[in-house]
Amino acid sequence: MIAIHNGRLVPISGGVIENGTLIMDGTTIQAIGKGIPIPPGSEIVDATGKWVLPGFIDAHSHLALYGEPSVWANMDINESTNPNTAQLRAIDAINPDDPAFGDLRSAGITAVYTGPGSANVIGGTGIVIKTWGRTSDEIAIPGTEAMKMALGENPKRVYGDYKKRYPATRMGNAAVLREALVAAQNHLDKIAQTVAEAAREDKPLKMPERDLKLEALGRVLRREIKARIHCHRKDDILTAIRIAEEFNLDYVIEHCTEGYKIADILGAKNVWATVGPLLMNREKMELNEVSLRNPGILAKAGVKVALQADGASDTRWLPLFAGIAVREGMDEEEAFRAITINSAEIIGVSNRMGSLEVGKDADVAIFSGHPFYTYTVCERTFINGKSVYQRNAQPND
Repeated sequence: MIAIHNGRLVPISGGVIENGTLIMDGTTIQAIGKGIPIPPGSEIVDATGKWVLPGFIDAHSHLALYGEPSVWANMDINESTNPNTAQLRAIDAINPDDPAFGDLRSAGITAVYTGPGSANVIGGTGIVIKTWGRTSDEIAIPGTEAMKMALGENPKRVYGDYKKRYPATRMGNAAVLREALVAAQNHLDKIAQTVAEAAREDKPLKMPERDLKLEALGRVLRREIKARIHCHRKDDILTAIRIAEEFNLDYVIEHCTEGYKIADILGAKNVWATVGPLLMNREKMELNEVSLRNPGILAKAGVKVALQADGASDTRWLPLFAGIAVREGMDEEEAFRAITINSAEIIGVSNRMGSLEVGKDADVAIFSGHPFYTYTVCERTFINGKSVYQRNAQPND
């Protein structure tokens, strides 16, 4: 057992516990509170004067797909060969030895959702992973897949823009998405019809030929996995919602950069959004009206907001992004939620992560001070109850 003792515990799910104790046994949290007895033989971690929080979660990253060092050999983020690559799976490209994993552990980041980029209208499935482990199968959380989709400039630039391929416009982006979903719908209908006919006529079942694209999109249509739709401009956000409602998708808006312009609409629709990265340059037209006040405005309107770093090693700055969001009007408690429990809910792991509660995964970070302050450092990180980072224990710390 490991007992983190006498720290400022911030459970997220409840009030701050001053001079509290958290006990980890194996891979889970066994106890949390003030004045609770420490079992004999426990390893005691003195957290006097420290902040103890659930490990932070990046709800939108490209860890181990946007490989580091960032050279061609490590770039597995975009299969820019077809606007619909629904059959792709992020887990088939994840390299747990990517050095960015260590960067994230050193910042108290214990889990991320990682997936394909936004070159294609339909990019393939991403997955939630822990930031420590030997193999992709070991770090991946089964059942957390979600389908990457993208509207706006990126697909039209990759496939249009002098290449004269489809899609070359925002209309084309939407059409590619709708056509693919209709094809998957038809595939599901054909399967259902085949099963019904076999049962009705009492004959052997002969299923249609397998199609990995249609199978993957069928999971989206059956609401088994979320659609995660990349969009910046408000018209693209509304197009994403229009299509999601047409096909009854369980969806998340990614980036949601101009969401503040239509926050009332998004709040009324109970939209979930991963917002950021906050420190973006205006490198393309659809980022022209980026605002640091966006997360706070959206949260106040009732949108469930998770902050995202949208990169690889960049995720280490997630707590600082939360601090910037607070500076620009986001409630501090909501900012903490935006990198913990909100992230966990959006990526489908809130039963295991995102707060310090008995029975949840023992993913815990200890900070020297307030995590949003630039001079604060992460001193210890635990994943599944194992110490995976200790400041000054390695040469590069």
